Amino acid sequence: MFIIFLQQISYTSQNLYMSDTDTFPYFYRTVPNELHLCAGIGKLLKHFGWNWVGIIAPNDEGSERAVRILREGIEQNGGCVSFHETFPHHGRIPDMQLEKIAGLINESSTVNILYFNENSVFTIQDVMRYYFLQIPGKVFISIDKMELSLEILLGFHMKNNSLIFTTHRKDMPKFFKFIRETNPIWLKTDYYSLDWWLSLCDSNCPKNIKRQCSPRSISSHTGSSEFSDHCHTTHFASSYNVYNAMYAVAHALHNMIMSGSGNDTTRSTENWEFLDYLPWKLHHYLRNLHFKNGLGEEMYMDENGDLATGYDIFTLLFLPDGTWKYEIVGSYNPHVPPGQDFTINEKAIIWESSFTQTPPQSRCSPSCHPGYRKLTRKEKPVCCYDCIPCAEGEVSNQTDMDTCTTCPEDQWPNQKRDACIPKMKTFLSYEDPLGIALTIISIFFVLINVAILGVFINYRDTPIVRANNRDLSYILLISLILCFLCSLIYIGHPKEVNCILRHITFGITFSITLSSILAKTITVVMAFHATKPESKLRKWMGSRVSIPMLLFCSFIQIVLCLAWLFIAPPFPYLNMRSEIGIIIIECNEGSIIAFYCVLGYLGFLASLSFIVAFLARNLPDSFNEAKYITFSMLVFCSVWISFIPTYSSTKGKYMVAVEIFAILASSAGLLGCIFLPKCYIILLSPEKNSRKYLTKHVMT
Repeated sequence: MFIIFLQQISYTSQNLYMSDTDTFPYFYRTVPNELHLCAGIGKLLKHFGWNWVGIIAPNDEGSERAVRILREGIEQNGGCVSFHETFPHHGRIPDMQLEKIAGLINESSTVNILYFNENSVFTIQDVMRYYFLQIPGKVFISIDKMELSLEILLGFHMKNNSLIFTTHRKDMPKFFKFIRETNPIWLKTDYYSLDWWLSLCDSNCPKNIKRQCSPRSISSHTGSSEFSDHCHTTHFASSYNVYNAMYAVAHALHNMIMSGSGNDTTRSTENWEFLDYLPWKLHHYLRNLHFKNGLGEEMYMDENGDLATGYDIFTLLFLPDGTWKYEIVGSYNPHVPPGQDFTINEKAIIWESSFTQTPPQSRCSPSCHPGYRKLTRKEKPVCCYDCIPCAEGEVSNQTDMDTCTTCPEDQWPNQKRDACIPKMKTFLSYEDPLGIALTIISIFFVLINVAILGVFINYRDTPIVRANNRDLSYILLISLILCFLCSLIYIGHPKEVNCILRHITFGITFSITLSSILAKTITVVMAFHATKPESKLRKWMGSRVSIPMLLFCSFIQIVLCLAWLFIAPPFPYLNMRSEIGIIIIECNEGSIIAFYCVLGYLGFLASLSFIVAFLARNLPDSFNEAKYITFSMLVFCSVWISFIPTYSSTKGKYMVAVEIFAILASSAGLLGCIFLPKCYIILLSPEKNSRKYLTKHVMT
């Protein structure tokens, strides 16, 4: 009946088939199933960045299923299997197959998984491991420890290149004492087990394991060479799992007995009737088992009937003095919170000297550094790729990214394209050399304009000033001063007030300027015709026509500007797309229709002034201001016509600079063409500034 108990709980089998609770409802085990093993190997590969691995496994059905799950896990984590080679799980492996596998290992991946399970013949596994662990520059991940023999090791040049997953094990209390002191007289007929036990008499065994044997026992022992490797076995193979299995059954039996008899612990014949119903009754208590073993560890079964335990990760170290040992370097426990389930101590791993980089790398292609992304090669696994830089405006801040991410609109990639940095904000400022130059030019023209206005005021009673409509000249000069000054509003940080003022001031001041010129031109024409006898235009001379015309033309522009303000006024705008990596702080026009209406009206006034002045260019010299107006309007129109393509082809602060230059150039053209000739006569040729000269010039 006790055998029935043990058949319900296993201490070695990790087979996935046994996790099917429908097929095996009464099966339990004190080791995790292979699904957790595959997950642990995947964690190890991911930690070291090994995405190009080979797999060597026996061809039995259980291993094939586990390897399939392992491959799926590797591929889900972005890895690839460079090769998967199988070998017979029983019998001898042909030398040609060993050489083939060794060739695949040499030519392919650096990391290889030796998926040897308990179903394979141990001698086959160990022969293959002895064979492979001599290959330099390779890493082998195994799922079971090797049984090492000193005599065999002397014939091999083993490398420090293995990482081994074993089920979690510990030393049981007083177990080593039991091994040292037990006299195996009951093993006399079992020579194999007797040799194993007597091999612990070897003088090379550690003190905590070494048995004290009589000389007679040692001399009669012939198998010590075969089993001397047990001296170096950590935790004595499956003894920890056997220990937990026995105590699991014991606790389940105890719980079942106590539940059937209440708190009465007195033994009676009736208390043993539970043995007749044990297989299905014990199932309930094993399923809900929860206890602490002799080491103080919490023990319970998960939903599959597996003990909630994990794996230890060992490395096999071959020391310079010819000795060897297993060193624990990490663990994997699927039953603890994510982030704490996998640990690895890289400092405890000693890699062999043939590795050019530690930890060693195993990749089909080198890692793509931040700032690059992967481009998969045609007809190649996803692990084989080229690294290409991220496109403009994109970054990658991790290695081996499949795609680059686009930076937020107000940010831009740094030079390495591995991080987004704030875009540089730019505008035409007063500290900028270009801004300083334009400011100086603007002030220079304002001073000239003020000087000319002063000259005209000082010589206001001279014939040349009086003959060219003195009041309109004052208004024109003042409006030109405002035109020069309005260019300064375009310089500096664009704000809501600045944006409204710069466009509205530009539109109104230029409309006044052009209206004044138009009124001047019409006044010249009317003045010429008023000199004819019996002309009715005499009474309209002076300010009766010019001032109302000026006010009317300017009023239309003011109405357009007010409509612009009410519909959609200009506003500050962060232009993030015109220039790469730069945020241009500029003024958006708001209503485009209103903006073009204002500009169109200025164009209309300029065109009308040019036409009237052109038609009046051949008037007598005493009224020759029409010639200067014609030329000034030609300069004005030329500046603004050339401004359009130039303005469209520039960006950022240079676009604003072009706009300021057009304002300054057109205003300076008007000032120079209309007023400089008069100032020349007033200041340098005063003899021409007389009624006698003007009358004589007309008569001739």
